[in-house]
Amino acid sequence: MNVSLSVWLLTVAALCLLVAVDFFVGRKPHDVSLKEAGTWTVVWVVLAVLFGAGIWYFGGSGPTGEFLAGYITEKSLSVDNLFVFVLIMAKFSVPSQYQQRVLMIGVLVALVLRAGFIAAGAAIISAFSWVFYLFGAFLIWTAWKLIQDARKQDHEEEYQENKLLKLAERRFGVADRYHGTKLFITENGKRIMTPMLVVMLAIGSTDVLFALDSIPAIYGLTQDPYIVFTANAFALMGLRQLYFLIGGLLKKLVHLSYGLSIILGFIGVKLVLHALHESGVHVPEISIPFSLTFIVLVLAVTTFTSLRVSKRQEAEEAAPRAAESR
Repeated sequence: MNVSLSVWLLTVAALCLLVAVDFFVGRKPHDVSLKEAGTWTVVWVVLAVLFGAGIWYFGGSGPTGEFLAGYITEKSLSVDNLFVFVLIMAKFSVPSQYQQRVLMIGVLVALVLRAGFIAAGAAIISAFSWVFYLFGAFLIWTAWKLIQDARKQDHEEEYQENKLLKLAERRFGVADRYHGTKLFITENGKRIMTPMLVVMLAIGSTDVLFALDSIPAIYGLTQDPYIVFTANAFALMGLRQLYFLIGGLLKKLVHLSYGLSIILGFIGVKLVLHALHESGVHVPEISIPFSLTFIVLVLAVTTFTSLRVSKRQEAEEAAPRAAESR
């Protein structure tokens, strides 16, 4: 797509307006109900679909397929991120009424930082076409590592703070309790951070680490920076509501990591084939319609098998309790 500077500015302004509306609606700390989370999740999905329809109207079916494939991929990867967000909330004992504020700011920070990753990726790709080999190899390696982690990792493990977070805590100090939604307080004449700010930094910095595989993944589906940015934006901006909507369902998605590893591996192979094609080697290229169908099919099968296994496990766990009660 040939996107002008004015369209870029208009898009960023519209996204900022949506963020402002979202912030205004959820500005008061409160426990998010399933109804509220479900309503806003539908709103963000509908907005993404409408944006895709706008791309189809102005750019045709090709860019639309790229946007939808990128959006679905980023959305599915972000769901896996929610596992870590749950651990972070538990690690810092975030009161339920403050969790929506933490996620709102944390996701906003992640979106700004991801924009930098996207710009850097576009500049590297335009200057070095061989980078597709690196992206492809990295995604294939990530897919393999994800499978290995899924076999041994327990999502109930404790969240470990990264070095950046520890550095900030040592530099500013941290209060021993929450002070509403305040980010800094003055204690004994010294300005220190509150746990609220620490959690926001944890959410934002953790999402940047996830971007290391999600950004190469979406560049495997499209090389258009505009589509990459907007797909990431819509996937992230509905993440807060999705956290509250499927928070209890996360533990049941036992096969999600396997599904994501298949998707990342598939996109990695697609990138390598694209790089070989760009180098003059006659190899088949994977089309966007096929990619979109494959991604949706993998996610559908993964969700179905996960819920089926979880239901069987719950039945097996309930059987001994039922026998004891008799």
